[in-house]
Amino acid sequence: MSNIQIDANFDSGNIEVLSVEGASATLAIRKDHMSEFKQWFHFRVTGAAGREITLKITGLEKSAYPGGWPDYNCRVSEDREYWAATASSYDKDEDGGTLTVRYTPASDIAWFAYFAPYSMERHHDLVAEAAASEGVRYERLGETLDGQPIDYLTFGEGETVVWLYARQHPGETQAEWWMEGMLEQMTDLSDSVARALRERCTFHVVPNCNPDGSRRGHLRTNAVGTNLNREWDTPTAEKSPEVLAIRNKMDETGVDFAMDVHGDEAIPAVFLAGYEGIPDLTEEHLAGFTDYRAILDRRTPDFQIAKGYPVSKPGTANMSMSTTQVAHRFGATAMTLEMPYKDNDDCPDPEQNWSPERCKQLGKDCMGALLEWLQRG
Repeated sequence: MSNIQIDANFDSGNIEVLSVEGASATLAIRKDHMSEFKQWFHFRVTGAAGREITLKITGLEKSAYPGGWPDYNCRVSEDREYWAATASSYDKDEDGGTLTVRYTPASDIAWFAYFAPYSMERHHDLVAEAAASEGVRYERLGETLDGQPIDYLTFGEGETVVWLYARQHPGETQAEWWMEGMLEQMTDLSDSVARALRERCTFHVVPNCNPDGSRRGHLRTNAVGTNLNREWDTPTAEKSPEVLAIRNKMDETGVDFAMDVHGDEAIPAVFLAGYEGIPDLTEEHLAGFTDYRAILDRRTPDFQIAKGYPVSKPGTANMSMSTTQVAHRFGATAMTLEMPYKDNDDCPDPEQNWSPERCKQLGKDCMGALLEWLQRG
């Protein structure tokens, strides 16, 4: 039988082919440019219709988050629209840590990825459709180091200033799927939640904070290996123009409520991280976060509060991160939303695990929770 072919020379592609024999291949993940981070992969396999493919992605004990591989299933698609989970297993002792993926495609092309990709072309479609919607204003906030635009949308007429931004870490594609769901709802003027929120709030939205890393197939960094979510105290035009442009715009508008949307490699749950460790925190300020978290927990079974990150002790917050910097800088209710690459253990889905469809629904659920949060006493 002929060998399968594997390639990744496309938007967000990332894989190194070490060897191919028949329908089996040994692979490795390419590091982010000018960085040691590696975890995101996205490639396609051709010439395998009806044959069981065995793919071994090696060297993963030296990936950014080795804890992300046990109990994880690779995502696969044959039409690049519907992404399923396929049988995967991890052996930390095989070839420096190996994820073995098995799949039998019905057609001659199958696409494999760490999570369902969100291409820059889809990003441009999302921005164009939103910008053409009634009452939505578009602005080009600035330019990335690769020369791509930093796209920014605003809508609503209310006094509460809401910032929503995603994909500081480009391999966390869950975040832009969330954005798609949120924007679908918030640009639908027949939606009662959208109407009420647009009356109460002015929204400022950056659907993708890191276009360069997205196109390059990075996990966590921009074109020059900068982790944008460690730049919020001192962003620079040379290393982090994306954060500099966004934070400068925030300084113009102010911020009352902010959500920074992410994905987490290891924790099989949806959760929020807050700003408990910032200087001069008051109970009233923190209550904004804890109230919103409780509302979201009540409203959707996909969210929970038992699993998450350790809470920082008073005065020990990392102020280079956006949530802590925005909460402190503006006195805002700010938070980081995390979604899994693995399944959501509280509401498992054996066929897809956590999926783009659930990311989009969560975007809408978060807007319903925001309206209730604004209406609380």
